[in-house]
Amino acid sequence: MSEAANAPEGQLIEGRYRIVRRIAQGGMATVYEARDERLARTVAIKVMHTQLAQGPHRDQFIERFKREARSAAQIANPHIVQVYDTGEFNGLAYLVMEYVHGVNLRHEMNLQGTFTVRETLRIVAETLDGLASAHRVNVVHRDIKPENIMLNDRGRVQITDFGLAKATSQATLSSTGMLLGTAAYLPPETIERNEATPQGDLYAVGIMAWEMLSGEVPFISDNPVTLVFKHVHEDVPSVSVVCPGIDPAVAEFIEHLTARAIEARPANAAAALDELRRISGTLSMDAWQYRRPVGSGQDVHPVAAGPMLAGVATNPGEPGAIGSPAAERSRDEAGAADGSSDIEANTLRSSRLPPVPLAPAPSAAAAPPAPPTADAVQPTVAIGDAATRMMPPMAPTGETRAMPAASSSGDAATPADDTGQADAPKPAKRRGGARKAIIITVSVLLTLALAGGGAGAWWYYLGPGSYWALPKPADVSCTDGQACTIAGAKWQSYESTLKVSGIPYKTSQEYSDTVAAGSIISAKIGGADATVDAHVSKRHTQTLDVVVSKGVRMATIPTDILDPSSANGKAPLDALKKAGFTNVKHDESKDAYSETLPEGVTLSVSPDPGTTLKHNAEVTVTLSKGPMPVQMPDIVGRSKDEAAQSLNDLKLKSNFTEQYSDTVEAGNVISASVTKGAQLHWGDSVDVVVSKGPEMVTMPDVRGQTYDDAAKTLQALGLDVQKTAPLGDLTHTVRLQDPEPGQQVRVRDTSGKKTVVTLTVV
Repeated sequence: MSEAANAPEGQLIEGRYRIVRRIAQGGMATVYEARDERLARTVAIKVMHTQLAQGPHRDQFIERFKREARSAAQIANPHIVQVYDTGEFNGLAYLVMEYVHGVNLRHEMNLQGTFTVRETLRIVAETLDGLASAHRVNVVHRDIKPENIMLNDRGRVQITDFGLAKATSQATLSSTGMLLGTAAYLPPETIERNEATPQGDLYAVGIMAWEMLSGEVPFISDNPVTLVFKHVHEDVPSVSVVCPGIDPAVAEFIEHLTARAIEARPANAAAALDELRRISGTLSMDAWQYRRPVGSGQDVHPVAAGPMLAGVATNPGEPGAIGSPAAERSRDEAGAADGSSDIEANTLRSSRLPPVPLAPAPSAAAAPPAPPTADAVQPTVAIGDAATRMMPPMAPTGETRAMPAASSSGDAATPADDTGQADAPKPAKRRGGARKAIIITVSVLLTLALAGGGAGAWWYYLGPGSYWALPKPADVSCTDGQACTIAGAKWQSYESTLKVSGIPYKTSQEYSDTVAAGSIISAKIGGADATVDAHVSKRHTQTLDVVVSKGVRMATIPTDILDPSSANGKAPLDALKKAGFTNVKHDESKDAYSETLPEGVTLSVSPDPGTTLKHNAEVTVTLSKGPMPVQMPDIVGRSKDEAAQSLNDLKLKSNFTEQYSDTVEAGNVISASVTKGAQLHWGDSVDVVVSKGPEMVTMPDVRGQTYDDAAKTLQALGLDVQKTAPLGDLTHTVRLQDPEPGQQVRVRDTSGKKTVVTLTVV
């Protein structure tokens, strides 16, 4: 859906947005006019290109789309192009945005050349008002430039393209490490320290105002590297230098916005807007109407977008579209790179050889110029970056000659001397010889021109113009005659060098036991070790792959490693390995039995839990072998105290109960729940039964009772009853009992038989 062929008119996205037409196409996305059928309004849809959605950096581009939506959605301001919706369709991320009828500021700058102070300060004020809303929610735009300033059909400013915006708390430039932004508008802190700040947005606004008033940016160079050096090392000159007669308050305000030091600029857009309002109340009518005239010191020409730096993606901009589609079309038509262009692209443009013009020589006569002839050719020979004008041989000193001009008859016109008198006609033979000499000379010059072009092509495709030479880090020492790597250099410092040089790079991070944190461990170009002055190809999209040290990996001993119920306590060796320790000492011979801890859990660890130290520092662990195995002792028949001592010695738990025994003496062990010799472990329980001795009863007095009642009473006590009736059993009444009442008797004898009670009845 990133090209018109993939998004024909009438296609419906998500059952809601119907494509009407393509507005513009840039390096990252295509913008379409669409109809929101649900809300019956015209919108603009920005859709990621297919090649980006399918490329290796898909996640980064989708994140930029999401960031643009989030950033714009946080800001409620009429000077910000609103984002209505976002999503994915057929795997392509898209944004639905406000459709703005108008053009971008670059379009107007190219038309007008310069602006009045009134026009300039109005646009600057509305831009600052929109940025003030962004800065209040801690969002910096990071790519303020005329292409991203839309002027709607009422002439009001609407800022677009928050794709590079980030929260000030995330004020770094790029996850890829590439310098973002347009070189002409980049603030020094962005170039030097990768800082994205509200004051950086103000710097870009100040450069834009400078350009509107003067017709050109303060720093101009075909080489973006030179351009960014100027921003870092030179103060932006006062606009009064190129705009003589401009009100000093206006010039000072722009100087305040474009100060090199961050602290020398206003704190944010709101502060800058307040300052502008104060200044506005002091300007006279003449000051408001001031406009730099064309030809004042230096002719003013409409300017194209400044050189771009790596990773920039500008919002499309075109009359009658969202955000700033005009920029997309104007840059595409002009052959300039859009938002995805980089230093390489600009170097390519700046290093192309100029064409070799074949212009006619001036004629001494006032006759109309004739078509060029071989005699009149003055080629420009381009060799490398230098262009040298090859002129015909000079006349002798004191003599003035005019180059011959073709006559209507095809012969050379009669030359005149400095008195205006015509020389005598020369013999035809001499004229022919001179013509032949000139033709030979021109042929030689054309050959040199072609050779120069060949040299230029060699320079661009195979020579120094085809690669970047890897610069030497300032903090690395090299030995003559030996390959010098950039390993060990401080990355933060070297990264700034790479950005200014324009060398594309990718970074990864690894821990290192030998390289300090923040320094380079290794670097490769195309899989080979990168050395100082090694070539990074511009023509084969080579990248410098840098591995940066995170320093020695630190690790922390888990705080719950001594807790036997925790996962780390149950498997301490695995836990320490998972935490990153590589020097864990575990001596099995020092492991110990534990009455309470299961086998394999931590008995002790040194250093203490919660300690943070280097991953390769020694950590000593002692593990539990669990409860020690023991054998059940023989305690049956022994006294209770002896049995308890034996079990305690083996760290066994004993549970004692008592019962009567007709065979075991009271106080001695009758039985145990575990047989002698059985294997147990520390902490196991053993149930032990201790004898209370034989069961005894006190004989009740059953005399005078009927035999049946007396027998029941005695039988209830566990005794047997025997009846005797020597005189006959007439009354069934017990007269005698044996044993006697009150006597203590055993319920059973040693053989377990019940004691017999004899009752005598009459």
